[in-house]
Amino acid sequence: MKIVVRNIRLPVDSRLSDVKEQAYSRLSAVADVSKLSGFSVCRKSVDARHREVTLVYSALVETEETVDEKKLASVDSCILAERDPFENIEKGVKKADGRPLVVGFGPCGMFAALSLAEQGYKPIVIERGASVTERMFRVGRFLSTGELDCNTNIQFGAGGAGTFSDGKLVTRINDGNVRYVLEKFAELGAPAEILTEAKPHIGTDKLIKIVSNIDARIRALGGEIRYGTCLRSINAKDGRVISVVTDDGEIKCGQLILAIGHSSRDTLSYLLSSSYTLTPKPFSVGVRIEHLREDIDKAIYGKYAGHKNLAHAEYALSYRRNDDCVYSFCMCPGGEVIAAASEENGVVTNGMSRYARNGVNSNAALVVNVAPDDPVEFQRKLERDAFRIGGGNYAAPVQTVGDFLSGKASRSPGRITPTYMHGKTQVARIDRILPERVTEMLKTGLKVFNGRIAGFAVPDAVLTGVETRTSSPYRINRTEEMKAIGYENLYPCGEGAGYAGGITSAAVDGVEAAIQIIKEYSPD
Repeated sequence: MKIVVRNIRLPVDSRLSDVKEQAYSRLSAVADVSKLSGFSVCRKSVDARHREVTLVYSALVETEETVDEKKLASVDSCILAERDPFENIEKGVKKADGRPLVVGFGPCGMFAALSLAEQGYKPIVIERGASVTERMFRVGRFLSTGELDCNTNIQFGAGGAGTFSDGKLVTRINDGNVRYVLEKFAELGAPAEILTEAKPHIGTDKLIKIVSNIDARIRALGGEIRYGTCLRSINAKDGRVISVVTDDGEIKCGQLILAIGHSSRDTLSYLLSSSYTLTPKPFSVGVRIEHLREDIDKAIYGKYAGHKNLAHAEYALSYRRNDDCVYSFCMCPGGEVIAAASEENGVVTNGMSRYARNGVNSNAALVVNVAPDDPVEFQRKLERDAFRIGGGNYAAPVQTVGDFLSGKASRSPGRITPTYMHGKTQVARIDRILPERVTEMLKTGLKVFNGRIAGFAVPDAVLTGVETRTSSPYRINRTEEMKAIGYENLYPCGEGAGYAGGITSAAVDGVEAAIQIIKEYSPD
């Protein structure tokens, strides 16, 4: 029997033996400690909200005896461990007219395909972008020359947008399959600490190998992955998808998982013009803010900055005023701001860091919620305006926080050097291209957050524009069984369908779509 003991709070200098002692002491009220056969840390977080920084642990304890669940519930912060979702899954008996087809090979598509392959369903995957090796080459060429490939870039290709965004696995969803996703990542090459850290991350440098390993695992189990293959249309009859049309011709399928990613604007346009039910949804736009990593560490950890038991500091900030909200998003300690364009003549920013997170700067998105009538054109206008005032060739506009707050003409950054495209930036008035409401909320947020993290609004912090791809601007409506409205074998899922917001939540949605198929259909 596996039990999780949560909320074990200890000083920064605590040792593993201290965690074990606390866990065993708490369980002694309901279990025979002599029969506890296994112990490990399954979660570790940092609480820096107070003057004394503390570490908060969850421990996984195994026992040879069966503990009464009602008694266990009476013990503070003790629960049964989550189980593998496929451990006792009963496969369906319905025969399909073809193999499962997964559109998109980002986190959602990867985990949907992997789950199906491991259960014997031999999926076919199509991905508009290139394999991870070729993708690295084309992205590198874009960053050094400005030569953009609209199908293989930071947004599209093996691994999806998450491959070039640090590999942050933090999620706010409360789903039992989160642990399963983390364990799969670790099994396929991710650092073991992602299973324990409260804010796990893999790093772009390590994600590349993991994506390659997932590709190889799917193929070894009889699946297919076709890169450079873009969905153009869907053929359906009597509420059932029977095939899709791609750049390389028609592909027959028994079930269709749409894991298209939040930047597949052409696919969304096709769905909107066809018989599919989509709803515009709010998303957020804004800028990237950069500080010196050491400054953020000191501001958050104080005297504990640099302690061997502490990773580089992270923050998650938000402020709401009536219906308006400004918040930080996708924080990258020791990272860089990256060029994430997927359409010509538009500037898009994102954040990235490698496993070590040892870059000079830390950055995060600073964004405000919006709900425009035509969301894609709204995004495009901001991206094209940023391209224009950046001077072209995908240089990004930058403005210091001091100039942004005062509404002055921008001066060149000083102490903090922009990291976007190796410094390919142009000082400009970002405050003039953002909608007035967004600009005002960003200014308010900077002042409020400066009261929470000393120096957050330091005048020489750097803002780089624009951040527009925080989430999908549409939701593809679906039933509780994850099926698109009006279709019995079409499963829209992940970020592109409007049901996830990050690597882990997208991967979980892909797993759950696979489970729906497995429960209904036979693998033969």
